Amino acid sequence: MRGRRASASQLQGMLIMRDRALHCYNYVNRSYADVREVLHRHPLDLLHRATTSAATRARPLAATLHTTVGAIEVGVNVHVHIHGVTDEKAAPDQRDVTRVEIRWEADRAPALFPSMHATLSASRLSPTETQLEIDGEYNPPLGLVGTAVDAWVGHRLAEAVVHQLLEDVVRELQREIPEAPITER
Repeated sequence: MRGRRASASQLQGMLIMRDRALHCYNYVNRSYADVREVLHRHPLDLLHRATTSAATRARPLAATLHTTVGAIEVGVNVHVHIHGVTDEKAAPDQRDVTRVEIRWEADRAPALFPSMHATLSASRLSPTETQLEIDGEYNPPLGLVGTAVDAWVGHRLAEAVVHQLLEDVVRELQREIPEAPITER
């Protein structure tokens, strides 16, 4: 249809995205049993320590999600909510999994930043190694403008933030859980 213009509501319908999916994984060289215990005992504290820079650790209710884009560090204080920690017993040919249901949104001006619903999962890979995964969805802010920004750079930024969060969780688990002694055969 040459020469026909789309109405604002048609454009909005074409551009508005639903929640955007994100998935990343990493490994920690600690046993699943030890990681599971930490996730059950104090998941919120673990996430706060993993997301909070030294300068903002004094603020107990907020955490900082951050990443580096080029030479610029981007960060925002967020409220993290834990909606439950569950264990799933697997079938004999599968791995047991511990899941932490989390949600976060910006501490200030939440309408300007994406909110996120995610699951942090831990599963045994070997007696001394655990796989960690974050699987979730974020909701870009600001309606049509936010959707355009998300398509341009926001999704890559969100991916980088989630990867950085998982790296920080690994680092905190390594600090908290002593490394298993190496036994000689």
